[in-house]
Amino acid sequence: MRILLLEDDRDLGPWVTNGLREEGHVVDHFSDGKEALLAAMGQEYELLILDRMVPGLDGLAVLKSLRASKNTTPALFLTALGEVDSRVEGFDAGGDDYLTKPFAFAELSARVNALGRRREATGEGNAEPTVLRYGDLKLDLLARRCERHGQPIELMAKEFKLLEYFMRRPGRLVTRTMLLEQVWDMSFDPTTSVVETHISRLRAKIDKPFDEDFIRTRRGEGYVFGR
Repeated sequence: MRILLLEDDRDLGPWVTNGLREEGHVVDHFSDGKEALLAAMGQEYELLILDRMVPGLDGLAVLKSLRASKNTTPALFLTALGEVDSRVEGFDAGGDDYLTKPFAFAELSARVNALGRRREATGEGNAEPTVLRYGDLKLDLLARRCERHGQPIELMAKEFKLLEYFMRRPGRLVTRTMLLEQVWDMSFDPTTSVVETHISRLRAKIDKPFDEDFIRTRRGEGYVFGR
């Protein structure tokens, strides 16, 4: 399953992430509620694992916002709050299950798998999203249209494919080699500047005219899309 994890604990977050990945899941880990909300609104996840106590926009607020936008992705809350009222509040917000800290990974795994089976049984999550969103940026895959802050943006075919690749991986490191292989169907070539050229053109269209840049360079590593 593709899972979004919101957990700001520096030990627990990586522990949960690594454990789920070892079981074959794809996990996007966020420690900031706003970033998690943007990712969940722009991407298709099969499960949300949300910490109730994240500073700022916490897991409860994130789920309320998602449910208000008709997002029905199953949600599992992680919390140190074991009181009945806290659990009821989580369920009322649209949560599907609750796990109180501390917990054994085996218990988390069992609940994750149970929620996955429930989702499959209801037939949800089988369709690929046709519109990708991140903040005020929108990419319509069927109409082949892009807009930011309501303004249409003309993209060439490779620019469109490059942006789609980035928007499907918000907050994750994307290397030059990954882009060559996935966007251009090329093997690693240290002499070509095709990636840098197209990213420069894409930035000129989706970043420079606006207040906030979405495509960031990590020197010596690659690129990250998103805040």
